[in-house]
Amino acid sequence: MGDLLPEDTATWRSVETILRDILIAYGYHEIRVPIVERTELFKRSIGEVTDIVAKEMYTFNDRNDVSLTLRPEATAGIVRAGITHGLLHNRRQKLWSTGPMFRYEKPQKGRYRQFHQFDVEALGFAGPDIDAELIIVSSRIWRELGIDTVELELNSLGTPESRVRYREALQGYFEQFPDALDADSRDRLQRNPMRILDSKNPAMEELIAGAPVITDYLDTESAEHFATLRRLLDQAGIGYRINPRLVRGLDYYTRTVFEWVTGRLGAQGAICSGGRYDGLVEQLGGRSVPAIGWAIGLERLVELYKVCGGEQVSGAPDVYVVAVGDAVVEPAFKLVEQLRDATHGLIIDMNCGGGSFKSQMKRADRSGAQIAVILGEAEVADQTVGIKPLRNADAGQFSVGWDELGATLVKFFA
Repeated sequence: MGDLLPEDTATWRSVETILRDILIAYGYHEIRVPIVERTELFKRSIGEVTDIVAKEMYTFNDRNDVSLTLRPEATAGIVRAGITHGLLHNRRQKLWSTGPMFRYEKPQKGRYRQFHQFDVEALGFAGPDIDAELIIVSSRIWRELGIDTVELELNSLGTPESRVRYREALQGYFEQFPDALDADSRDRLQRNPMRILDSKNPAMEELIAGAPVITDYLDTESAEHFATLRRLLDQAGIGYRINPRLVRGLDYYTRTVFEWVTGRLGAQGAICSGGRYDGLVEQLGGRSVPAIGWAIGLERLVELYKVCGGEQVSGAPDVYVVAVGDAVVEPAFKLVEQLRDATHGLIIDMNCGGGSFKSQMKRADRSGAQIAVILGEAEVADQTVGIKPLRNADAGQFSVGWDELGATLVKFFA
């Protein structure tokens, strides 16, 4: 689990703001759910035979001996909240959420045991049009961030009934090659053979490549749903590649599943993953409600944003106020608050803790500010300030009156 230091948080905030603004523009609303939920929620939703539940969850008993888990993903908690608060009774919801998730897995570039996701869910929508909208939203995010090195992979898992037929075919296929299966695959063979397709073992690649494909087992309605989705994406100009091996690592998915992948981040190529989960609300005790969602891993997104040339935001103040002398501090505080009111959004950092003129100017320079506003006893007496540009060696210092200061700074940063 890592720290996110001040030199990085400004870039994170900038990226997160773009995501939030896009989702709000599409009519999605923020929801915030607990970091800790009852363990049973994740066992029932994600599936007990998945790696997440079997190997990766942070689970503990509280003082009442109730089993609790740090959330490994957001969808289950959002669905639980929808059921708890009646948000899904004859209503449709378009929601987004963001925050930390927790999985005990091998740390690697862009993947930590505490990681952050931006999560989007649309509940109560049955048609392929909402599938297309969610994919189009994610495509707009890449454009806004200047990311052009991602590819969309698309598949359909069909209904639970069609998956039963597919699982039987998979099981029959893999049972022909018992010696070629690794330990994880042998464990999954009887309980959930589709999980074998999600294996990351290179030695299994050739065997998996020869397995039956799920699109050959789709029911008629799921096949039409998938065909309509592809037509909508074609009309929107969204390119994609059908990947019949894409099954996703959570058991609740049905019909549409997709991933945006990149080759710029090493082995961990998925940058955004999602799919439809039409049975999950009912599985968790609610009414039958169709739903779809996706999640972006923010660590990997920010890393990809930087790799693709995205601007790393410094978070530095625009203005650093130097106040020299004990008698200057009180009028300087009053002036700075008036200045914040007048400049509407400029970042103004005032020196605190005293210090000589030289030491304060060093702090101003280290802060990264563009301008130092200087007040000494003489300036207070004259109701003027000195303005010193800090990033232009040829620019000299000049003075302005207090009543002109706000307009001068706004003009400088216009």
